[in-house]
Amino acid sequence: MAYIIKPLVTEKMTGITEKQNKFGFIVRPDANKIEIKKEVEAQYNVTVTDVNTCVYAGKNKSRYTRSGLLKGRTNAFKKAIVTLKEGDVIDFYSNI
Repeated sequence: MAYIIKPLVTEKMTGITEKQNKFGFIVRPDANKIEIKKEVEAQYNVTVTDVNTCVYAGKNKSRYTRSGLLKGRTNAFKKAIVTLKEGDVIDFYSNI
C-alpha cells in the first residue's frame, strides 16, 4: 500500500537535509512510523534510523477580490521527517 504521497522539496526542508541528513514527505493520515520506514527503505534503497511525524489541521482562509469575499479551506495533511543513516542520500531530482 502506498503511504507516501509526495516528497517535501521546500527551501526550509532542503536546509535541514543539507545539515542533518533528514528528508520530509507528505504521507497518508493513517500511516504509522513503521509503515513509513518500510516504504522509504524499499522505495529509495536507504537505511532509516528515525521517523518523526506531525499532523497538520486544515485552516480557514478568506480573501477579498473584486467579485467579493471568497472563503475556502486548506487541506489537512500528515508530514513525516525521516532521518537516514550517515552516508545515505535520497536524490529527488535524478528522474527529472
